Formats: sequence, structure tokens, C-alpha cells
Amino acid sequence: MPGLTYAIGDVHGCRDRLKRLLARCDRHAGGATYRLILIGDYIDRGPDSRGVVETILGLQRDMPGQVVCLRGNHEQIMLEAFASGDMALWLINGADATLASYGVRHVADLPREHVAWFSSLPTSFDDGLRLFVHAGVDPSRGLDEQRDEDLIWIREPFLSTERDYARLIVHGHTPQRNGRPDLRRWRLNLDTAAVYGGRLTAAVFNDEQRDPIAFLTDDGPQ
Repeated sequence: MPGLTYAIGDVHGCRDRLKRLLARCDRHAGGATYRLILIGDYIDRGPDSRGVVETILGLQRDMPGQVVCLRGNHEQIMLEAFASGDMALWLINGADATLASYGVRHVADLPREHVAWFSSLPTSFDDGLRLFVHAGVDPSRGLDEQRDEDLIWIREPFLSTERDYARLIVHGHTPQRNGRPDLRRWRLNLDTAAVYGGRLTAAVFNDEQRDPIAFLTDDGPQ
């Protein structure tokens, strides 16, 4: 299968789910070289944020140039807490689970190399057929005019707008409580609520068509 890409939804500290899904992606590729795209929200709420980050860093070491990691709103909240020292907003968004996984009590005590990695994460990736972002796009702006805040945070009016963006917008951020990806004409939501008891989902793409050719989950094919 030519040019395979596996895009993975919001992980939120679910390291075991991530490892199972990564193994399924690798088996599905059948020995072919492939790209991984993770669309953000690696930390908070789930049991092992540190383990998720270390797993992803290991992937980037083992698969140089093949692993794209985007910044989610939870990484952004953590970075803002680190910069200001004020953890109030982060704490109401699941920081306690992240801090516990690192064995620390304050954001200032997180490993500097991990904070630097969070800070380096881009907010979008365009492969020519799809635009991968964490939350969505502002439908009133062109794709080359998007603001990072919207790419990380937006829900409406993006979710309810039917617009031809000349790309499939692949995103997460809004949990699908039925545990299934939401594929619409111009967008695909991959947040299948893994941290709330749903599945962790990967969409499988090739370089010949815009829409996914398959879905994989941490507990089997979709």
C-alpha cells in the first residue's frame, strides 16, 4: 500500500491504549515505511501522561522524520502554566493526573526536556490532501490565514459549518462519546473519548485519495 499515514486521536495519558494502537498500526503497514501523525492532547486526565510522552519521544528517535506530533489545547494550557507559574486553569483541566505521573507537585518541576518538546510542537500539518490540526479551523478564514488559537481550541462554528476547504480537516478535541470517529464531507474527528472509556482510534490514509481507507482502534479494527 503506497504512502500510508496513520493519524491518531487524543491520547490523554492512556499509554497502554496508545501502545496497543501503535502495534496495530505497525502490523497493518506490513513492513512498509509509514508516517504517524498524533493530533495533540497527550497529557491530562488519564493515568500515565509521562509514559505517553516518553513513548512518543521514543517513536521520534526510532522513526526519524516519520512522526508528526501536533500541539493540543492541554499542552498549551500546561505551557502557559509553566510560563506564568499559575496552575489554576491547568488544574481544572486534569493537571493533577499529569503531575502525579511525573511524581511532582508543581509545573515548574516537570522535566525541562519535556517542556521544551511541548513548546516545539507545531499547530498544523498539511500533506496536500489533508490538513491535520488539533481542534479545527476558523471557517471564516483561508487555510493560510488561520490563527494558532483556533487550530488548538475551536469548536463552533467549525463543527457545524459545511465548507469546502480543499482539504479534509482531520482533528480531535471534541470527544465522541459513542467511541466512533465522526467522518463528514469536509472533516474527520478522531477524538473517540479514549480517556472516558471509549477507544483510541487511528485513521489510515494513503497518498491516492483524500478520505481514510480504514480505521484501527486499540482493541481492533473499527
